Amino acid sequence: MRLTDLATTTGLNKSTLIRLLEGLTEEGFVERAVDSRRYGLGDQALYLGLAMQARAHLRAPARPWLVGLAAKSGDTALLSVRSGIEALCIDREFGNYPIQANYLDVGSRRPLGAGAGSLALLAWLPDDEVAAILDSLDSVWAARYPRLSRTFLLDQVARSRHQGFVLLVDVVVERMGGISIPILGVDGRPVGAISIAALTERLSARVDLLREWLVEATAALSFLPVQSLR
Repeated sequence: MRLTDLATTTGLNKSTLIRLLEGLTEEGFVERAVDSRRYGLGDQALYLGLAMQARAHLRAPARPWLVGLAAKSGDTALLSVRSGIEALCIDREFGNYPIQANYLDVGSRRPLGAGAGSLALLAWLPDDEVAAILDSLDSVWAARYPRLSRTFLLDQVARSRHQGFVLLVDVVVERMGGISIPILGVDGRPVGAISIAALTERLSARVDLLREWLVEATAALSFLPVQSLR
């Protein structure tokens, strides 16, 4: 569209539009055709659309599994995906137990490693990528998550890969924890993670059973078995 057309459509004045378009162009979301002086969508808009499409596709087939896990366990079932160096919660289902893990809402973000689901998204990445992510988060742990550290998380990554699931308790929230397994894409990388969050004592008493349920759910949604990255 031409600048004049954009101004008419949006109701914004041209000086405001130019500032917005310059910023979007710098980030790759908008391109300007030199010959026609028209603005169109850039490559980053395409990548964003593809990423959101993949998330929408994951959320729909995962939804029945979340409902089933919450009903069987009585606790909170969560679906998370990676967003840069963060984990993004895209769906949640509560069980019927009186005390639920209601501290993580749909749309909430956490650094990778801060929670069972976000640790599952981290642990099944290649070693060099795990190291780079943890390096970039060094300052975050001291400021927001004093019980987490690079050394602790590397130990948890190794343990999770060995046992085939993540179990993290009393680290992010006192007396609460989570158990999680990643959903693997066709390239073997995590595209999501399903978690069950509950009181520590409820998790500790049922680790094998919860793991069994999560294995069934993630196996149905994954392209590759989780063990393939161990």
